Amino acid sequence: MATELKLKELSKKPDIFCHGHRMCSGCGAPTVVKMVLLATEYPVVISNATGCLEVSSCIQDLTAWKTPWIHSAFENAAATIAGVETMYKSLLKRVKMPENVKFIAFGGDGGTYDIGFQSLSGAMERWHDMLYICYDNGAYMNTGIQRSSATPLGADTTTSPAGSAIPGKLQPRKDLTKIMAAHGIPYAAQASPSHWMDLMKKVRKAHEIKGPKFMNIIAPCNRGWRSQTDDSILLSRLAVETCYWPLYEVEDGKVKVTVKPKEKKPVAEFMKPQGRFKHLFAPGNEALLERVQQEIDKNWERLLKEDAAE
Repeated sequence: MATELKLKELSKKPDIFCHGHRMCSGCGAPTVVKMVLLATEYPVVISNATGCLEVSSCIQDLTAWKTPWIHSAFENAAATIAGVETMYKSLLKRVKMPENVKFIAFGGDGGTYDIGFQSLSGAMERWHDMLYICYDNGAYMNTGIQRSSATPLGADTTTSPAGSAIPGKLQPRKDLTKIMAAHGIPYAAQASPSHWMDLMKKVRKAHEIKGPKFMNIIAPCNRGWRSQTDDSILLSRLAVETCYWPLYEVEDGKVKVTVKPKEKKPVAEFMKPQGRFKHLFAPGNEALLERVQQEIDKNWERLLKEDAAE
């Protein structure tokens, strides 16, 4: 059973993901990983898709992980951890092993929304007892900041460059959290490192639920977002306060909004500190900026109605 979250006690827990990794200064991903693992009270085995987190946290025989950790290919982190979970259940029938081992897969949005979606969807459908966590930075950051289906509308990337031909990415981002919930899994949620208590409570809840779980966690990338190296938490908070990144959970099909901003801010406040949206504030792009706001407003109102209906 999960215990109460107490900041003082959490601060004394040893890090499972420790210093020495090569993640960029100010990257949101290691903050997300540390929070997830601090919230985890069980022995854990981790599968990590190829991406920023993987290539920067284990270089040859040097690793930042103090737990069993498997480097998977870009497309199969979910299948890898599903295989480990299946082996574990088989071994429990034959040999004495620690019980209540938890299985987590980490993947970026490229290895989750796109390349790894088939693996993830299959693992969810087969009902493996695992938690998949996407650290969502909104593009293929590790390979050159190419757009992914997680890239927001209007963002400037190397494959959706803002210029005279197009004003950045022309399509809204895929709503993967809702897609995963549509698999009928017992738990899916969105979280943000700016709201650490909400994030860690969701991790602990997920660990207590049998079956497949999915969490989508925003993870600012100052290199790809062209923002400052010290504003990861600021941007995470603005993403929540503007409802660009609403915090909610879907448990057994029931939607619950877990954080409702006291004052919903315009999405421009989230976008202005980021160079990838700089062009949207130039004359002539007012319509696209308004479209971005309309998309967010529409999705937020729909989410509130789903929450109220439960």
